[in-house]
Amino acid sequence: MANTYGEEEYRNIAAISVSHIYNLQKTVSYQRSVPFYQETKKTKGRVIGERCKPEPGGRPGYLRVDTMHQGDRDGQKGVYHINTVDEIVQWEVVGAAEKITDTQLLPLLGKIIASYPYRIINFHADNGSEYVNSKVAEMLNNLLIKLTRSRPRHSNDNALAETKNGWVLRKWLGYSHIGQKYAQGVNDFYFGCFNEYLNFHRPCAFPMAVKDKKGKIKKKYRYQDYMTPYEKLRSIPDTRIYLKEGISLEILDKIARRYTDNEMAKKVQLERDKLFDKILAA
Repeated sequence: MANTYGEEEYRNIAAISVSHIYNLQKTVSYQRSVPFYQETKKTKGRVIGERCKPEPGGRPGYLRVDTMHQGDRDGQKGVYHINTVDEIVQWEVVGAAEKITDTQLLPLLGKIIASYPYRIINFHADNGSEYVNSKVAEMLNNLLIKLTRSRPRHSNDNALAETKNGWVLRKWLGYSHIGQKYAQGVNDFYFGCFNEYLNFHRPCAFPMAVKDKKGKIKKKYRYQDYMTPYEKLRSIPDTRIYLKEGISLEILDKIARRYTDNEMAKKVQLERDKLFDKILAA
């Protein structure tokens, strides 16, 4: 008012910061001078997804989910990777989407969930709108899967999926831009051999909780506790009760034995090189 309209009676308060005005509103004299004060009301509506930490209790079927973007270049968006990891056995299924839209994401999520050999109980994501929306919630509800999302002020709630982004996807796909038009090729690579390699041939570290002299619980990684997600799944007592109808350990054993670890690693490297050759040739 003082600077724009030249009203000098406002000159003394023209330089007061907004934060100081908020401080003044907390004083007794201000509150006595204001006859009525109403706090901002929360928006009413259906809450999608419970903000909580999933409690699997040693059971498989509790997924951690995250999206990884393959960068922009010259104003062009890159492909999106949808990474899902089981909290207990670290079974990992990855998919690729050209865009984060309902028409592309929902079928991909359905394919990813169907790829797991056991029933999915919980789907946990961060608070991104690609997962926390009515259409994804409806799809999960139809599959009898609970949707949960990360809690406020808990930055490591989805740490497992984010760690896999770096140590698995970035290691194999890198950081360079991959255009959206190659999403189908990346998806063929994932479901053709990569997901099989991750779950039947790539060992993961499984921590052991150890109490130190001060009584603090720390995680310790022992060499003997490294195993593939399938080996970890097999080690769970009564693991057969978690398998989907039509899936048996005998079927999974055949998948695990049709390639040696070295043969599968070479196959994945060959298929990745073919994918990159197509991308670089364009």
